[in-house]
Amino acid sequence: MNIFIFKYRFILLFLISLITFSSMIIPLRLAIAHYQAPYPQAILTLGGSPDREIFTAQFAQINPSLDIWVSTGIPIEQAQQIFQTAGISKQRVNLDRRAVDTVTNFTTLVEDFKQENIKHVYLITSSFHMSRAKAIATIVLGSQGITFTPIPVPSQEKFEPKIEIVRDSCRSFFWLVTGRTGASLKKNLS
Repeated sequence: MNIFIFKYRFILLFLISLITFSSMIIPLRLAIAHYQAPYPQAILTLGGSPDREIFTAQFAQINPSLDIWVSTGIPIEQAQQIFQTAGISKQRVNLDRRAVDTVTNFTTLVEDFKQENIKHVYLITSSFHMSRAKAIATIVLGSQGITFTPIPVPSQEKFEPKIEIVRDSCRSFFWLVTGRTGASLKKNLS
């Protein structure tokens, strides 16, 4: 029985140490990234509603030097039409369909950003979704030395429940430790 208690204490101590270490390192990495790239170098839009892509197309018109990354979202043909109608070149638009939820919006693109040496992105999503997106971005992007500037798209919806923010923050830390998001668990439980 004492070994059983010792094992749980060790796991708890490990988790507390990990969270403490991360809470010190992530803000430092965010500050360094912001120093290295004080202005955003790309636009990241979390798909989910045509309003976000329309807003992004309008935003991209006034930021013509920035590439656009849209993670999942509306059907590709519809998104392409929105950007084409706005006069945005196909070469600027990266429509990524790998994500299955908000956590994977970030985890599927973070390596792409690192390969492109992107250290600062505009983060576009609906205003009701921004708190959760910022929490996840802080952990996932921040841990990789990528900072972000949030740009909320006005929305009529209320803020998301805090439990979703906590859940996805935990999943982000889980990804940080294991490289997995837990998204596959949803499929396995269904």
